[in-house]
Amino acid sequence: MSKTVVNVKTDVQAVLNELKSKQIRNVFFVACGGSSAIMYPAKYVLDREAQHITSDLYSSNEFIHRNPQQLGKDSLVILCSMSGTTPETTEAAKFAKSKGAYAVALTNEPTSPLAHSADIFIKYEWGNDIDAFETNLGVLYQLVFGLLYVAEKNDKFAKLVTSLENLQSVYEKALEYEASNARKFAESHKSEPVIYTMASGSNYGAAYSFSICILMEMQWIHSHAIHAGEYFHGPFEIIDENVPFIILAGLDETRPLEERALSFSKRYGKKLTVLDAKAYDFEGIDKDVQGYIAPLVLNRVLRQYAEELAEARNHPLSKRRYMWKVEY
Repeated sequence: MSKTVVNVKTDVQAVLNELKSKQIRNVFFVACGGSSAIMYPAKYVLDREAQHITSDLYSSNEFIHRNPQQLGKDSLVILCSMSGTTPETTEAAKFAKSKGAYAVALTNEPTSPLAHSADIFIKYEWGNDIDAFETNLGVLYQLVFGLLYVAEKNDKFAKLVTSLENLQSVYEKALEYEASNARKFAESHKSEPVIYTMASGSNYGAAYSFSICILMEMQWIHSHAIHAGEYFHGPFEIIDENVPFIILAGLDETRPLEERALSFSKRYGKKLTVLDAKAYDFEGIDKDVQGYIAPLVLNRVLRQYAEELAEARNHPLSKRRYMWKVEY
């Protein structure tokens, strides 16, 4: 049975204390759906910052079936499921442990199957009124930057923690800035049969989540998350004056990819919604981690857009046809 952890800051430290006695060579991020999407920026962090630690991101069931050869005693496997009942992710935790890896679960439910199947779990909070520090994204960043600190003496951990502690006010100002834009978006897009999303780098997970979890799952609107770097290798053929796009522009090193895609889209498209992190006030966020924090802010703003869209369409975000209702 997994150890019980109950307070975010001390719980993360408990995991980091365990990691101090291990020699982690690789990290596997494992989850499904929206829980998987939040791991894209965390992998981006490791790609940019880690000197010796490699990482990869897997959908839970494929993680088991692909059975990575590097998975073993020097592996850290971070899994996430809000309910902790996602069967594929629970099995992935058991599989990771069977290979000798150290399995850390993030969940909102301490008594869930996932919490019991991992070596240790951290309970995160969720909801619009929850402090950013305690959300799944906040916890995941604390884990990743903490690992970089204990394993490689990376100096951004303290900066990240302080920035997360200040993030809620950044959210609030960004939501106020976008409030009228979100309402206008909802009204003008409530009858659209398809809406594409596009981003790159650390922001791609937010675009992916909005596409598959909000538009497809919760609103039954056709969608696809397009990587800005892949836009000119096929997807740009779809742009015209009648096709809606949501384009994210972040603050990380891949911003030129997003700017190039946006520039082209402005030439041939008219239904473009641009969420640019440069428009937001990042006071209290250390400059060294602003590029990493931007996708968290964009993700929160997208939720505001989702809620306005659901209201305009009279289609609650909780509405489902198949999920939790039929056998699958």
